[in-house]
Amino acid sequence: MSQTHHALVLIQKMVKSPPLKALSLFNSSTLQGLQHTHQSLSFIIHHLLSSKMLQHVQSLILQILSGRIASPTFTSSSLLHYLTQTNLNLNSTHVHLYEAIINAHVQSQLPEQALFYFTQMIGKGLVSGPNTFNNLLGFLIKSNWFEKAWCFFNETKGKVELDVYSFGIMIKGCCEAGDLNRGFELLVQLEGMGWSPNVVIYTTLIDGCCKNGDIELAKKLFCKMGELGLVANQYTYTVLINGFFKKGLKKDGFELYEEMKHNGVFPNLYTYNCMINEYCSDGRTSRAFELFDEMRERGVVCNVVTYNTLIGGLCREKRVWEAERLVDQMKSVGISPNLVTFNMLIDGFCKVGKLDKASSLFDQLKSVGQSPTLVTYNVLVAGFSRAGNLVQVADLVREMEERGIFPSKVTYTILIDAVVRSGDMEKAFQIYSSMEKAGLVPDVYTYGVLIHGLCMKGNMKEASKLFKSMIEKHLEPNDVIYNTIILGYCKEGSSYRALRLLKEMSENRLVPNVATYSSTIGVLCKDGKWTEAEVLLKAMIESGLKPSISIYNMISRAKNDT
Repeated sequence: MSQTHHALVLIQKMVKSPPLKALSLFNSSTLQGLQHTHQSLSFIIHHLLSSKMLQHVQSLILQILSGRIASPTFTSSSLLHYLTQTNLNLNSTHVHLYEAIINAHVQSQLPEQALFYFTQMIGKGLVSGPNTFNNLLGFLIKSNWFEKAWCFFNETKGKVELDVYSFGIMIKGCCEAGDLNRGFELLVQLEGMGWSPNVVIYTTLIDGCCKNGDIELAKKLFCKMGELGLVANQYTYTVLINGFFKKGLKKDGFELYEEMKHNGVFPNLYTYNCMINEYCSDGRTSRAFELFDEMRERGVVCNVVTYNTLIGGLCREKRVWEAERLVDQMKSVGISPNLVTFNMLIDGFCKVGKLDKASSLFDQLKSVGQSPTLVTYNVLVAGFSRAGNLVQVADLVREMEERGIFPSKVTYTILIDAVVRSGDMEKAFQIYSSMEKAGLVPDVYTYGVLIHGLCMKGNMKEASKLFKSMIEKHLEPNDVIYNTIILGYCKEGSSYRALRLLKEMSENRLVPNVATYSSTIGVLCKDGKWTEAEVLLKAMIESGLKPSISIYNMISRAKNDT
């Protein structure tokens, strides 16, 4: 008996059965190896649609798209073409069919095909509800197809039913793409349609403003929410608190946190993580641990970010053994350390000179199935470089390359710094040359390390050449480089060149440090130029630096000597 005949017999059985019984018969026949036809699949889908069993229809279409329901008699495309072009009238049943097809393609991560069927549905004059539109729009945005999503939204908004959530999804897409202008354009359209933006939309826009650095506009939106009678939730407060901290407005952030609690809005995991991060960055780790205890008392479950933030705070304070104990505590509550955890611990132990422990953690990282990244290797290379262990540094570079991880600009700069510290400038420039050959462009930090090495060697001619070459490459020297080269000229006794660079620093709005002012004043005094030294002393005081007694004594002696 042919497969087609078996399919016809199945259809006859399904005709006499209610939809769920028919579906059971269909599934049993599939498990028994029946190769379905266009007709058998069309019938069961139509039967389910007639009873509005849309989830079952979508599930069947998903099986067709994944190949779990397959037959030599059709492809998924030919079957869907058959379903959409035959048997069904242009009514609500046809709309539901299209919605099931579109949602199944979204679930199968097939954006092009989902768009194709949505466009086809609209072309037939069928109007779907907002849910399918929202589902597809959100999927396009999550797939990083922002421009496609924007066109889709604008081309179809007059042809489909939209709701506040449709605008909310598109506004979120605009904010994530950094296009706040379009986000606010949509807010105006939404209000123009007589709809009121909800808390989620305002929170999204506030977050977008904060990430874009426009904290003033974020504050205005927050105030407008209150005026409209919208109550800020945990997420609204958290994004604005985080925005304040990112802008360096610590006082505003802490005040808003207190206001949040005063208004009866309890901090959630993200609020606590944000606050703990700020306290740790501020060197107030003890306060961070108070919040850590508070969140656990309140039943707020910590995540790996919470622990990593605290571990990072402890490592910055060189409390590495406490940080390691916190990792043990983290494991005891069922949270596995991730690569960030290991990288921070390794870095912490490297910075306190415990390189054996750092190496042990590196081995542990690999033994638990984690793969070291460029960051991991850079941390270890820096640690062994500081210790002057260039043999281990070479081994690490070799190992990372064997793993297919190639040195970055940061890696090369660390290597250059290591050989500069050992006094081998020739080797340093060889590494610099290799860096350029690898297609990596040296940055300010790379130049800074080389200039520092040349200045320490008293090779001011080459240091000056390198300084000029970075300016020619449109790299702006930072205050560290200026201070280094000025000190080099002072050691050489060249007060003229030191003064010229000090003036240049001022023009570039960079502030010399105490050592730079002291050395330049010292060399001026040696040259008997006490008038220029006094001008420099005045500038030093005006910049907020406190001159030492020895500076006053140098100027006084220079005056007496003349």
